[in-house]
Amino acid sequence: MELIELRGTDRDWMPALGELFFDVIDGGGSLGFLENVDEAQMREYWEGVFDQLGPRHRLWIAREGERALGTVQLGVCGKPNGRHRADVMKLMVHRDARRRGLAVTLMATLEQAAREAGLTLLVLDTEAQSPAEQFYQAQGFQRSGEIPFFAASPQGELRATALYWKRLG
Repeated sequence: MELIELRGTDRDWMPALGELFFDVIDGGGSLGFLENVDEAQMREYWEGVFDQLGPRHRLWIAREGERALGTVQLGVCGKPNGRHRADVMKLMVHRDARRRGLAVTLMATLEQAAREAGLTLLVLDTEAQSPAEQFYQAQGFQRSGEIPFFAASPQGELRATALYWKRLG
């Protein structure tokens, strides 16, 4: 397994990222899409990500050869009063690659990059009462609250989201 950071010109990764995307959604992952998401919606999503990549939006993938096993994104706040913080976005690990430490490695890489960029606060949201909550807590994130009926699951059921933060030292 190798971890690499993608650039806006690395669109040849689109098929591998699409396969990962659909695997996570098929597994019930909360990525902001419903279970009837199609190829066009997936491509539009990843094209939008690639269009944003640069100093304020970064994307890492864990790969084996040409296969994307996991990914995570860091979005740095562009507002003058928030330049010290960033959002952790779309941590995904393929179901075939889980329990191998990929999510921990992806998060450690993201956190190191955030520190190197002078960031002092990371924030994220995730589906409340999901296994992701235990993972983020184990990574040192603090739960600050919950918003009920926030987002639809892939099956369309409205669920709560949990808000988390982590101060970087």
